[in-house]
Amino acid sequence: MSDADTRASHPERGRDQATAQAPRPDAARARPPRASAKPNGQWRIDGKAPLNGNEEWKQQDGGLSVRARIESVYAAGGFASIDPTDLHGRFRWWGLYTQRKPGIDGGKTATLEPHELEDEYFMLRIRIDGGQLTTEQLRVVAGVSTEFGRGTADLTDRQNIQVHWIRVEDVPEIWRRLEGVGLGTTEACGDVPRVILGSPVAGIAADELIDPTPQIDEITSRFIGDESLANLPRKFKSAITGHPSQDVVHEINDVAFVALEHPELGIGYDLWVGGGLSTNPRLGERLGAFVTAGQVADVWHGVAQIFRDYGYRRLRNKARLKFLLAEWGPERFRQVLQDEYLGYALPDGPPAPKPLTPGDHVGVHRQKDGRFYVGATPIVGRVSGPILAQLADLVEAHGSARVRTTPQQKLVILDIPEDRVESLVAGLDGLGLSARPSLIRRGTIACTGLEFCKLAIVETKVNATKAVLDLEERLADVELPHPLSLHVNGCPNSCARIQTADIGLKGQLLPDGNGGQTPGYQVHLGGGLVSQDRDEPGLGRTVRGLKVTAEGIADYVERVVGRFLQDRDAASGETFAQWAHRADEEALQ
Repeated sequence: MSDADTRASHPERGRDQATAQAPRPDAARARPPRASAKPNGQWRIDGKAPLNGNEEWKQQDGGLSVRARIESVYAAGGFASIDPTDLHGRFRWWGLYTQRKPGIDGGKTATLEPHELEDEYFMLRIRIDGGQLTTEQLRVVAGVSTEFGRGTADLTDRQNIQVHWIRVEDVPEIWRRLEGVGLGTTEACGDVPRVILGSPVAGIAADELIDPTPQIDEITSRFIGDESLANLPRKFKSAITGHPSQDVVHEINDVAFVALEHPELGIGYDLWVGGGLSTNPRLGERLGAFVTAGQVADVWHGVAQIFRDYGYRRLRNKARLKFLLAEWGPERFRQVLQDEYLGYALPDGPPAPKPLTPGDHVGVHRQKDGRFYVGATPIVGRVSGPILAQLADLVEAHGSARVRTTPQQKLVILDIPEDRVESLVAGLDGLGLSARPSLIRRGTIACTGLEFCKLAIVETKVNATKAVLDLEERLADVELPHPLSLHVNGCPNSCARIQTADIGLKGQLLPDGNGGQTPGYQVHLGGGLVSQDRDEPGLGRTVRGLKVTAEGIADYVERVVGRFLQDRDAASGETFAQWAHRADEEALQ
């Protein structure tokens, strides 16, 4: 039985009714609006008639169905045998995208057809809900990378691992190996519930409020691979954390649960909905509702169903939950959730307190059982199959069998005895995984970029790595007051969260002064999500005309950091983000 079959058939579990309130007979019911003159493809309002080609093929034959064809037809027939709709659509439901053909520059991204941009190889996204891995699983991923992916492996900011150069002929064997150790690629991409972000220190942190692992497990076992949620308007991103650092970038997920202690009801979760970035960034909003641990899966399901039933489907660039929330507002969204999908009212709840510690978990930290966890930093998330295999060996040699991925493209090693910590740190350094990185290396992430992505305009991983190494030399004697987040993205879609970084770089082509173009980036400054350094989360500012070339990243960062250190109000503890929002444009050049 496949992952999809197993999960779809899992029996639903009982709901924790400890704080649930039965709906009042006289309660005002939220009524759906009347259909507009021009339908938006909202199933509950406009009906299910597909309004575009993408919606049509999803209804004709859902994305989950393609697995059987991959195993029985395409793996035998090779790339040329793949139906185009399967190739460019349904394959995503199983974590497969065609990768960019080598040698095609960024200037052709918007001018060539998909079949002209793509190679006959795939990026394979391995789904890791909550970022939780055993060393056995890590070793299998390493083997897949080494044997089938030319050694490629990237840690993503969604806690997944991506492997490249995958042939369709090898996919069934890759699935067999991954599923043999409890991993998979089910709904790793596509218009479905994507991987669920979870605190990397779930169940082990000394200051954790609640371990969200049971809630993540219940959601994945009940709903991932469920046909009723396999045709959403677009992607649906989720996050759950029980840690007070709020370490899962909850403000930019479609639905998120943030742990807090309710003054009357005890420990549970604050509910957020409607976040997302890309070309129309919007931070999520609190619904003001308190959710118990036992209610999380049902509330998650309710939000996902609202997206399925009311989400906009006519225009794909408007088919994210954030646009529905913008129209409805949080009050109406909560009412519809309670009245139409839960059948009971959620109690009101306060916001979670402001975090007092960073959420990347880099460094050495004591666990609640007296052992230690160690957060390590690869440069911009780039690792490899051989490195992952060596990491599994290193972790086991130090008495552990557990590793976590993070939403910051980091790795966290759990369960290390105190007398083995320094030996582990030294071993990690030998693999290029620093547990005590420079503040610039610690805060830099990058998307896949031009090397493999068909949407990219410029390179990211290589350019960001060069900048980090250069800046570590230039800023070696400079004392930064906090980690500096530098996020590098290859196109406007913000997979690297450019609007939420101290310095965010959005890939584009710039005039080279000789009538041609050169790779470069538009600059966003002063972004940030929840942090001990900010009173409120916010998006970065864009300074008109402020752009840097690919070769000029280190020059610009060195210059703007120098100006920040010169101008900042050190007495008040002013951060880079705070300074960037108050500084005049001349200071930011």
